Amino acid sequence: MTTAAVFLVLAAFLASAVEAVEALTVVLALGTTRGWRSTLIGAAAATLILAAVIALFGPALTSVPINVLRLVVGTLLLIFGLQWLRKAILRASGYRAQRDEEALYLAQLAEARAAGTTMRAGMDWYAFSLSFKSVFLEGLEVAFIVLTFGTTQGSIPLAALGAGLALLLVAMLGALVHRPLSRVPENTMKFAVGLMLSTFGIFWSVEGSGIDWPGQDIAILGILAFLTLVSLGFVAVLRRMHTRQIPSAASAASTGE
Repeated sequence: MTTAAVFLVLAAFLASAVEAVEALTVVLALGTTRGWRSTLIGAAAATLILAAVIALFGPALTSVPINVLRLVVGTLLLIFGLQWLRKAILRASGYRAQRDEEALYLAQLAEARAAGTTMRAGMDWYAFSLSFKSVFLEGLEVAFIVLTFGTTQGSIPLAALGAGLALLLVAMLGALVHRPLSRVPENTMKFAVGLMLSTFGIFWSVEGSGIDWPGQDIAILGILAFLTLVSLGFVAVLRRMHTRQIPSAASAASTGE
């Protein structure tokens, strides 16, 4: 397996795991408070539709010239990757709150308990619709990763393998613990996903413009190392700035300024 293929599977795995954890939080809260039948039917319906989307649009993308596809997809991945990376850097440096799956789970529990119950054809439509919406919206991002990574690299099955392994692992852990995966370092995973999306975005957009990378697929490692060092540098600088700002703010508050 080539370097690009290994990173393809890993990137699809990490990105899909992040989205799966977020969807799982909603599904578990609904299942616990309103029953599992309608909740699981909603999640299953969304999964089937997403699988159809991948099956429908996957072959269509293969007809696009590979250089055009790499340029367009690379640019999109770079935009998404930098957005993820920016948020991850702000979280790691203290300028943005860390995502707390446990708190989100408790909030979903309270909301589900407070909602009214509308039963039609033996189905709790609140649980069905909210479960469907959550799985479908988070799954769309997974589908985007699978389609873009798979077609650009010439292997949708490899991208689907990474995504499938992530979804299976998160589903199994959720079934075992029946709690949100609050111990999963989701913010660290988002940092890694941001780095990988940005890395592939740079690699593919340059390839799509007709320029060959030195060392071909090995260049991915160099891009990833460079982005990692730059990102960690930003975290270190911003963390120091944030640490200095806290005493200044406290001092200003104590003096009534």
